[in-house]
Formats: sequence, structure tokens, C-alpha cells
Amino acid sequence: MARSLSARAGSIQMTEGSLYKNILLFSVPLIFSQLLQVLFNMADVAVVGKFSSATALGSVGSTSTLVTLFTGFLIGLSNGVNVRVAQYLGARQEEDTRNCVHTALILCTLSGVVIAVLCFFLAAPMLELLRTKDDLLPGAVLYFRIYALGMPALGIFNFGNAVLSASGDTKRPLAYLTAAGILNVILNLFFVIVLKMNVNGVAIATVLSNAVSSVLLLRRLLHGDLVRVELRELRIDRNAFNKIMRIGLPAGIQSAIFSVSNIIIQSAINSLGTIVMAASSAAFNIEIIAYDVLNSFSQACTTFVGQNYGAGKIDRCKKTMFLCLGEDIIASAIAIVLVLLTGKYLLAIFNNDPQVIEIGYSRLLILFGSYIFSLTYEILSGYLRGFGISLVPAILTLFGVCGVRIIWINTVFPLHHTFRSIMLVYPISLATTAVLIFIALLIYRPSRRFAARRGEQTQA
Repeated sequence: MARSLSARAGSIQMTEGSLYKNILLFSVPLIFSQLLQVLFNMADVAVVGKFSSATALGSVGSTSTLVTLFTGFLIGLSNGVNVRVAQYLGARQEEDTRNCVHTALILCTLSGVVIAVLCFFLAAPMLELLRTKDDLLPGAVLYFRIYALGMPALGIFNFGNAVLSASGDTKRPLAYLTAAGILNVILNLFFVIVLKMNVNGVAIATVLSNAVSSVLLLRRLLHGDLVRVELRELRIDRNAFNKIMRIGLPAGIQSAIFSVSNIIIQSAINSLGTIVMAASSAAFNIEIIAYDVLNSFSQACTTFVGQNYGAGKIDRCKKTMFLCLGEDIIASAIAIVLVLLTGKYLLAIFNNDPQVIEIGYSRLLILFGSYIFSLTYEILSGYLRGFGISLVPAILTLFGVCGVRIIWINTVFPLHHTFRSIMLVYPISLATTAVLIFIALLIYRPSRRFAARRGEQTQA
């Protein structure tokens, strides 16, 4: 570490000052980072669809579930890094912070390598398991194998993003992501239009742009002030490894659970025909905009609680939870209203069939109606993770989200074979999960429990 951990180097203060203001300043760059990822992904699809072929477009789209599954796991794993670094920074434990950062870099990189190897060699069996159409399978396998080669870079990016966010810096990851995203669009156009490539061109462009964002983040940490990576200190510290995994592994599994449940729902949607499939797909690409706003405050809650818990400021942890809930409700409501006002025009960008637009808009209405439940359990889960409690939210999510949806699709849907019947499982499963995690919060009462523990340590 080049400076004392008390030096903030322009980063957002988490353990001091206005929580309301600092949570907002922390969350806004996160919102734009996630929105940029959505926009750049849309650009990938647009370039393939416009300048290549329908088969190429379908091939890329066929891999989205697997991409979300594995990248979601890496993101979840980085949550463990974020929480532990935030806790150590809050407690101003320089040696623990250093051990955690260097262990996390090795862990996230190796995780990316392992996932890359698995995805590369098992691409065909996994896509066949998802019942990818025969005419799309060769292109989908090619795209996914090339995309898999970029998994180590994604692991490094998520590591760097987690560390910088834990130190209160969300602006630099946004800047690096913007630069990489612009490069991605340029490379897409170059490979597809100039070099006449198709799915392989888009995949190579994505891998290269991910590598650039990872290098920029790693370079920043190699020359950091508050937190710094020293290559000569790279090693796995067993204690740091165990602590990261206790949070990161359940969080990664929790992220993967959503992908699994979405696969189950998508299979039911596919049985309703091409029109419904197109409408649901178009609506999903739009509703994710509002979800990214919602999710950013959950990440803020985890990081702020982590730092304040580490600093022993337990009263600020509870305030963080309530402020994140309040700010998230306001920000999400604004995002939902804007999406609904422009929803039909946005749906028309993907498909201008009136029936597709109508069905897609009905999905938006049902999904957004359930966002209050999603928002609640995301913030409460983030609050618990900030204290280091990660396994319980993961287990409850497994039952509340995945379990309820599996039961619904196999019992209710066969009796009421309609799109609305499928969509109703969202509010039901999300409400169930929110109630379960709220009950867990009442049982654990982490702020009271850890405040009492701090008091006992002080008296001792």
C-alpha cells in the first residue's frame, strides 16, 4: 500500500459524512456502467443482425443463457472480494487488505481460466442440452468458444471493479468500461463489415474489448494509492481465500440460480410459439434497464455496510440499509415510468409486429409490478452480505426463486397454458423470496448481534 488506508485519494467516504449523498454518488456510476453494458450488448446484436445474417443473429442469441450463467458466477465471486476488502478498509487493517487483494487477483483469474477451459471443450454438449436449433448450433458453438477465451479477462475485470468499488471508486471502472465498449462497437463494425466475418468477428471483438478494460483496471491497481497490487506479493493467503469464498461462492451460486430459473421459464415460453418468444425476448432487453438501476443500490448497500462494519460503526450499517431502500425505490420508480412511457417505441426497435409489441408490453407491466419485491430482497441480501452473511440469502433464493418457478412451471402452467400464466410466477417467486429473506433478517438481526459482539470485545 502506497498510502495509509485512511487516505481516500478522491474516493467516496463511506464511514464518514452524509450517507444519503455518498450512497447516491457511489450508485450513479454503477447504474451507468450496467446500462452501458446493456447498450453495447444491443450494439453487438444490431451489428450482426444488420450486416450479417439471421442465422448469425440466432447463433449469438442462443448463447445468451450460458454467457449469463458463467459471467454471473464470476460477478458473484467478486462480491466476496468486494465485501472483504471493504471490511478491511473500514477497519484500516493494511496487512489483511493486502493479503485479500493479492489472493483475490489469483482466485478470480484462475476461476476465469477454469471456466474458459470448461466452456471451450463443453460448448457443444451444453448448447445441445439447451436444445439449440441444428442450423444455429455450429455458429453458436464457434461464438461461445471464442467468447470463453475472454473469461480470464472478465475474472480480472470483476476483481478490479470489486476492489475499486470497495475503496469508494466507481468512476474509474465506468470510464474504462466506456472506452472498452466504444472499442467493441468499432471492432464489431470492422470485423463484420470490412473483413466480412460473422459470429467469430463479434466474439473476437468482445474478447479484445474485455481484455482492454481488464488491463486498464489492473494498470490502475498496479499504480494505486489507497489499494495497490504488487506483483512480487502475489500469493494465496489461506485465511483470505477462505473468507472470500465464504461470501463469494454462495453469491456466485445465487447469481447462477437466476440463470437456471430463466432457462426453465424460457423453455415454457418457447412452447407458446414464435410470436410470444419474440415478444418476451424484446421485453427482456428493455426491462433489464430498470433492473440495472435497482441492482446498483444493492451493490452500494453491500459495500457501505462492509466498510462501516469493519470500522465498527454499526449504527451506520442499519442507516445504510434504509437509505438504500428509499433511494432505490425512488430511482427504480423513475426508471420504470420512463421505460413504460417509451416501452412500445422501444419494443418496435426489436420487432414492429403489433402483436409482439402488445405481448411484450404486457410482460413489462407484470414484471415491473413485482419489482418492489425484487428491490426489497436485493437490498436485504446486500445488507446481510455486508456483514459476511452470504450462504443464507443464497439458500433462500434457491428455494424462493428457482424452487417456486420449477413447481409453478410443472404444475400450474400445464393447466393454464398461457403467457400470462408464466409471467405470474415472477411476482409470486420474488414475493416469496423477499418474505423469506426478511424473516432471515429478523432472526439474524446482524446490526444488533455485531454491535453486542463489539461491546463485549471493548469491555474485554
